[in-house]
Amino acid sequence: MFIGVDCGTQGTKALVIDRDGRVHGRGHAAHTLIERDSGAREQHPSIWVDAMVTAVRMALREAAVPAEAIRCLGISGQQHGLVVLDDAGAVIRPAKLWNDTETAPDNDRIVAAFGGPAAWFEKVGIIPLTGYTISKLAFLADREPANFARIAHILLPHDYLNHWLTGRFVAEYGDASGTGFFDVRKRAWAPDVLSLIDGGSGRLAAALPDLVAPDAVIGSLTAAAAAALGLSTACQVAAGGGDNMMGAIGTGNVREGVVTMSLGTSATVFSYSDTPVLDPGGAVAPFCSSTGGWLPLVCTMNATNVTSGGAHLFGRDIAFVSEALEATAPGAGGITMLPFLNGERTPDLPTARGSILGLSAVNMTPDNLMRAMVEGVTFGVLAGLHRIRGDKAPERVFMIGGGARSKSWRQMVADMTGAEIVVPAGDEAGCLGAAIQAIWAHGRATGAGEDIAAIADRCVTLDTDKTTIPAVSRKSAYDDAFRLYRARLAQVHGVN
Repeated sequence: MFIGVDCGTQGTKALVIDRDGRVHGRGHAAHTLIERDSGAREQHPSIWVDAMVTAVRMALREAAVPAEAIRCLGISGQQHGLVVLDDAGAVIRPAKLWNDTETAPDNDRIVAAFGGPAAWFEKVGIIPLTGYTISKLAFLADREPANFARIAHILLPHDYLNHWLTGRFVAEYGDASGTGFFDVRKRAWAPDVLSLIDGGSGRLAAALPDLVAPDAVIGSLTAAAAAALGLSTACQVAAGGGDNMMGAIGTGNVREGVVTMSLGTSATVFSYSDTPVLDPGGAVAPFCSSTGGWLPLVCTMNATNVTSGGAHLFGRDIAFVSEALEATAPGAGGITMLPFLNGERTPDLPTARGSILGLSAVNMTPDNLMRAMVEGVTFGVLAGLHRIRGDKAPERVFMIGGGARSKSWRQMVADMTGAEIVVPAGDEAGCLGAAIQAIWAHGRATGAGEDIAAIADRCVTLDTDKTTIPAVSRKSAYDDAFRLYRARLAQVHGVN
């Protein structure tokens, strides 16, 4: 048996599976979030540990298997968050998360200090955006110098959980790609850029964890971790990775030509590549995958937070999203929402706020407004898909996240893209991906050497009831609405 754990923004999930991907137990626990008007979004790492313990124990109870049956565990973690520890291994301050926009001025400052976006792209193959880890280090150096002076270890959320589990300080290529101080072409740290922050002292480079390959076993559970989780110290821990990388594995996105769209708190769209996919404009993140390749990805910071907030605004539950889509036509009667409630990452507008355009006495209905919110979120992701694939339309899209549960939203994405929409069985792509990677790593460590694509083919199954075929008759209306969205985005923010 194998366990996958997914530590997200809103909570932690755990999944117990066997070698064939059959699910034997599930667990979950919620997180709390620190939010401030400054754009700060933070969590204390201790809540991740507590949630992981709760979720794993819940999954083990449901699976009803002995501790010794669990051979290996893998962690999926929200990307970009900054966890800093002192020389005693204590957490210095709450972790700043992927959706923290308080560091926008710090990101602008360090990008300019290195010579601008082109210089960054030439140096590391990636251009830091607000939300990347490096801007958080710059924030601490400038605004919390006492905390900055104590830094002995720099970790990402999944790295921290791996440290708690094994005692080791390690990082994996995929998750490290989103730091801004990692060369995505060479799969190596880029310590030179950290000199912009520590004045060339080398302190930050010395605080970086060791890099490991994605098929690595990084160690076994410590006695304390095993006791807390209800597992054996013989249980190994795989390298793990970022949530997008694990979501890719959990949808079988481990070979060329597969597209995954995730509609959760944030929205992402990504597609595996055997070679680096580099974007000098910086909109496409040329991340490494957690399977040995690359995972070009576009992320938007606003998705189900917009739709759930809209439903709440109208005094309705989340079912109102589907009801409104069914009751209205593509284009929402001419209403466009630019849904940048948390600022935005793609396009790079960290201080932007949401806008509603085209409102009239005729079209101003709750249903139309709700549709405009869903369309605005989806158009942002669609623009990202165009950036990755150009005019080459996908034939099939794996859809995951909260948005995938809505039949009407799935139909909208199918109609917009002209692609068949498929949904993996279950609702734990990140967990499943981490568990599949654990099977892969354990096999490599024990001499089995099975290819991860073969494991994914065996373990990833589809919920055939959710397969959605596009309605060709709606495509032109959505094309018109998308063009209007891009025109209004250019009108308000000067970007497209």
